[in-house]
Amino acid sequence: MPDLNFQVEKAEPVTFAVSPLLIFKLRVREAGTVPTSIHAITLWCQIRIEPTRRSYGAPEAERLLDLFGTRDRWGQTLKAMLWTHTSVVVPPFTGTTVVDLPVPCTFDFNVAATKYFNALEDGEVPLVLLFSGTIFYDTEDHGLQVAQISWEKEASFRLPVPVWRKMMDHYYPNSAWLCLRKDMFDRLALYKSRQGIPTWEQALERLLPATDEQGLP
Repeated sequence: MPDLNFQVEKAEPVTFAVSPLLIFKLRVREAGTVPTSIHAITLWCQIRIEPTRRSYGAPEAERLLDLFGTRDRWGQTLKAMLWTHTSVVVPPFTGTTVVDLPVPCTFDFNVAATKYFNALEDGEVPLVLLFSGTIFYDTEDHGLQVAQISWEKEASFRLPVPVWRKMMDHYYPNSAWLCLRKDMFDRLALYKSRQGIPTWEQALERLLPATDEQGLP
């Protein structure tokens, strides 16, 4: 049975897609010395963020308050979190190959991963990719065989924060998504209409309290 290892070589944004999308260049390599003819792999991947594997400046810590609380609580609250699930079909290869693993992204600030990414100013996002799936391979003695990818297979990757920001700036230039309850949106829309306010930004500016130069209460 093939023993496969996985390594993310780099990540890059997709310029033209329906929604924000990253491509992880994933190398799949056989660990054994005798290569096997792989017909295909149906590969599933869970991607998790590991916040404890990087440091945070004061502005970042303040923006992470909603997720992890104050720094004195981070010993209990700073835990791995799910980012997303994805999958890909790996085409035939022998020995090693590189495939494009699509990683869909969202700019919905009700999603914890989006809050985390947006809070970071620079550096890298520590990720771990957990793999599962089915291998279809060929042997000289028994022909086509089917095997499951071992459950402990994983790969670490440090995603540069500028890559994520470049992607979001491309899809949502100078914008951010905020999801509201329908009744709250209806109240805001009625206020905007009755006050004759032309844009949503101006409606929110009128409702927000006065702030200092840093944008803080």
